[in-house]
Amino acid sequence: MLGASACSRKTATVMPKTSPKVLIPKTLGEKQANSANQQRLQKFIKQKLLTKNGLYTSTVNQGSQASLASGHDMLSESVGMWLQYLNADKQPREFRTFYSQAKKVFNQGPQFSYRYNPTTHKQYPVNATLDDLRIIKALVVYDAINHTNRYQKEAATRFKALASHCIVGGQLVDYYDVNQDQAAKKGSLAYFDLQTLRYFENATDKGKDRYQKQLRVVQNGYLGDVFPLYHASYNWQTKQYSADNLNTSEALEVLLHLAEVGKLKSASKNWLVFQVNKRALKNGYRITGEVANNGQSVANYALAAMIFATIGDRVHYQTAMQLVWKEQIRDKQSPIFGALSNQQAQIAYSFNNLTALNASYRE
Repeated sequence: MLGASACSRKTATVMPKTSPKVLIPKTLGEKQANSANQQRLQKFIKQKLLTKNGLYTSTVNQGSQASLASGHDMLSESVGMWLQYLNADKQPREFRTFYSQAKKVFNQGPQFSYRYNPTTHKQYPVNATLDDLRIIKALVVYDAINHTNRYQKEAATRFKALASHCIVGGQLVDYYDVNQDQAAKKGSLAYFDLQTLRYFENATDKGKDRYQKQLRVVQNGYLGDVFPLYHASYNWQTKQYSADNLNTSEALEVLLHLAEVGKLKSASKNWLVFQVNKRALKNGYRITGEVANNGQSVANYALAAMIFATIGDRVHYQTAMQLVWKEQIRDKQSPIFGALSNQQAQIAYSFNNLTALNASYRE
C-alpha cells in the first residue's frame, strides 16, 4: 500500500522545460476538409451523446451499475477525448467552455472522478490515471496550437497533484480512492501515457529517472516476437506482471504510447499490419496469443489507425480507417444515424465513436 505520508509531501510545482508543441498529436499532414463520414459522426455525437456536463457512455440509458459505467453515466475518459477533438478541430472557445464545465462536474481534489451519474449527481470516489493524463495533455496541446499560456500552470499543477497519489516515486498506478485514502497497487500498462509523463517528468533529474523506470516497466512487459504485445499490468508490490487476458483496446493503447515516444517495436507494427489487412483484430487475447474474445470493435481499428499515423504509415492508416467507416450507420431513419455501431444493436458507445472521430483527424 502507498503510504499517505509519501503522497502528501509539499514541493514547488516545476514547469516543463520542453515546448508544449511536442505533445501535439502527429498527423500525416494532408488533411484538407472534413469528410462526409466525419461530418455525420460529429453531428451524431453532438446530438445524441454530448451534454454540457460531459458525454453519455451510450445512447441507451440502461440504468447505472455499481461496477461498470453504462447508459447515461459520464466518464472522465470521454471528457479527455472530446477535448482532444476540440483541439484537433480548432474550436478554442468550445474547448474553454466545455473544460470549465467538466471541471465543475468531475473535479475531485487532486484528480478527476472517473465517473459521474447525472441523475443522482454522484461522483465516484476514484479516478482513472490515464484519463487524468489525457485531460492534462489536452490542456497543454490547447496552448501549443493556440499560441497561448492559458493552461500551462494549471496543467503542471494538476500533474503534480495527480503524481502525489498515483505516481508516487514514479510508480504509476491505476487509481486513487479519495474516500479510502488508498491507491491501487498495480499499474495497467495502457495507463502509462509515456509522452505526457516524459513531458512533465523531464523537468528534473529525479523526474528523468522516474520516466526511465516507467519506460522500462512497459518495455519489460513485452510478451515476445511471436505475440508482440504487452502484459496487461504490473504490480509494484510483487514486481510481477499480470497473466490476465488482454483487452485489445488497452493493448493497442500501449502500442500507441510506445509509438509516440519512438519505441514501437517493428514486430508489433508488423503484427498489427497483418491483423488489419486480414480484418482479424479481435477484442481479446490470452498472453500466449490465442484469441480470448472473438468479437471485433471499431475502436480497435481506430486505435490502429492512430498508431499508423504516429509512425507515418499512410497506407495502413487508410486501410484501418476504411474499416472504421464501414461500420457507420447510413440509414437516415435509424436513431443512431451517423454513429459507428452494429445496425442491429441500435446502440452506440462513446468510446468507439470518440476514438474513431479522433483517429479521423490524424490524416
